[in-house]
Amino acid sequence: MDPPALTIANSADVDARASIEQDTTIWHLAQVREFATIGAGCIIGRGVYVDAGVSVGDHCKLQNYALVYAPSELGDGVFIGPGAILTNDVYPRSITPEGRQKDADDWDAKGTVVGRGASIGARAVVLAGVEIGPWALIAAGAIVTRAVPAHALCVGMPARQTGWVGFAGVPLEPADGGTLRCPEEGRHFRIEDDQLKALA
Repeated sequence: MDPPALTIANSADVDARASIEQDTTIWHLAQVREFATIGAGCIIGRGVYVDAGVSVGDHCKLQNYALVYAPSELGDGVFIGPGAILTNDVYPRSITPEGRQKDADDWDAKGTVVGRGASIGARAVVLAGVEIGPWALIAAGAIVTRAVPAHALCVGMPARQTGWVGFAGVPLEPADGGTLRCPEEGRHFRIEDDQLKALA
């Protein structure tokens, strides 16, 4: 049996030096730059920008007009919502203090690392160099300025943690014995050392 096909829209701009696995779909007007790597089974939406050298894991969804700047790394199963931006310049300037136009050698790019299964909502902005833990959920419109723990639910500008989410992305509820329970999965969790731990 043949492997699932790679599908790239005619209007997409995919550099020949990018590496893209099978069963991935790249929609209209998306741009995938040189040396980017995109895993299997991904969906790259209309108008998405994947910068040079960005790494995208398997089964990710980058929704329409999301912008992912280098050197970001996305784990497997990451969701990036419509219009979300992963930035890479801590102190952005177009020119040097002397007035010279900056080029690539003048930047020390800091990418975002997004852990397995994490989701970043529509029009959220993640500042350069911030790490998003596995299975975290960033609300739509949030501005993320600091590291986000695994399973954290973060909202606002700047983003702040308001709770925890399970593997399904649903906010956890208090349960017996000081545990937290996912109402969708039925799974229980416990907070230990400010980290969420799934119970057997």
